[in-house]
Amino acid sequence: MIEIKSVTKSYNGTTNAVENLNLTVEDGEIVGFIGHNGAGKTTIMKMLTGILKPTSGEIFINGLNIETQGIRAKQEIGYIGDSPDMFLRLKGIEFINFIADIYQVPTKERKEIITKLSKDFGMEQVLDQQMIGYSHGMRQKMMVLAALVHNPPVWILDEPLIGLDPTSAYQLKSMMLKHKEAGNSVLFSTHVLEVAQKLCDKVVIIKKGKVIFYGTLEMLTEQYKKTDLEAIFLEMMGSDQEEEENGGIAL
Repeated sequence: MIEIKSVTKSYNGTTNAVENLNLTVEDGEIVGFIGHNGAGKTTIMKMLTGILKPTSGEIFINGLNIETQGIRAKQEIGYIGDSPDMFLRLKGIEFINFIADIYQVPTKERKEIITKLSKDFGMEQVLDQQMIGYSHGMRQKMMVLAALVHNPPVWILDEPLIGLDPTSAYQLKSMMLKHKEAGNSVLFSTHVLEVAQKLCDKVVIIKKGKVIFYGTLEMLTEQYKKTDLEAIFLEMMGSDQEEEENGGIAL
């Protein structure tokens, strides 16, 4: 379970990147974040994982405070960040083992997990190569493998499908559904409406750091009396100059 209680984040003391956010992702739920670029999604993700500290408010991961019980809380999390370009001088297997060491995954258990995940994502043949030679999609797959190597109950995924080939994207979506069905929680951001429709129990629509909708897609269509989700999002987001400069709506 993820609990966000009255969380505000300001980088300069005057403007809030995230304002008074309250959100709960229950066990057995997949919740999707939708919003424009710069809406605050990545800031929220980084606060959830302890990378950034909220200006005010509290965050709990399975009942553990991310600030005061940080190490224990982070052990509950599998996190895929917004960039796969890290530790590129390491070989793939070295990177995964490095992450597994951090989470103290036993040798026998990690071998089984690495073997299964690398096969699922078609990475068996490149684990002994340096990641600097990987394509963007291959690096993204490595981030998925590393995030899941300790079998975490809470998944926090920032645009996890970007760069994945169709087969790997399908595999990850299937894993997300299985993770939910096992009673775990998933929070992920996406630009793709079809993904949100197929995977999410609920969606969070965020604009300029504020949640403007949280609920099921059925609730959203009923509220707006429309079935075209793209038209609903465009109506909710508006078309101010800042959003146009960001290239339009990021769904």
